[in-house]
Amino acid sequence: MRDNEDLLGGMGGDQLDGLIGRLLADGYAVMPGYFSLPVVQALRNEAMERDGLGEFRLAGIGRRQEHQQDTRIRSDRTCWLKGNTLAQCQWLEAMEQLRLQVNRALFMGLFELESHFAIYGPGDYYQRHMDAFNGNNGRLLSVVLYLNEGWQSEWGGRLRIWASPDDTVVATEVEPRAGTLVAFLSEKIPHEVLAATRERYSIAGWFRCNNTTADWLDPPR
Repeated sequence: MRDNEDLLGGMGGDQLDGLIGRLLADGYAVMPGYFSLPVVQALRNEAMERDGLGEFRLAGIGRRQEHQQDTRIRSDRTCWLKGNTLAQCQWLEAMEQLRLQVNRALFMGLFELESHFAIYGPGDYYQRHMDAFNGNNGRLLSVVLYLNEGWQSEWGGRLRIWASPDDTVVATEVEPRAGTLVAFLSEKIPHEVLAATRERYSIAGWFRCNNTTADWLDPPR
């Protein structure tokens, strides 16, 4: 249990129970301090290093044939995680614990996680959207981990969340502070990333169902 506590901000199962309860009640959960600072620092350092190596690309919208880049909608840069470093494995281990517990408690059928680093430069944004619509990409549960140590409120960069697709009143805004994990139902919760005055680092991920058929492998390997 000690290793899990070190990874998950020292709270382990209590954090997971709280996250599941908030998902059940609201469709989203905001968990400050979910990840310990050493893990967050290692992930941020890796993102900065990979960015220095030119591995980040302008983010797009849509999947496969429908994928396109449109800076009118989003202007961040991303780099996909492959689980080939210790820090990434720690992230994936924690997300596997989350997947198993959510499936056990909520019967969601979460199958596989895809995730990437995201860097929002000063002025970058992602307009209001949902991560899935009527099951069109298999995404069921979205997760975001913030990697910004010492973040100040006046710098902006908050995640704005609405409680349902039809809502016009904002339910909450989340500061992108180091260690905070946000989880929400991909088909139910609209959200928006507001522009910041500083570079802003995060990991975004999506748990997907298994849509594999005899003729189609999804999620792809």
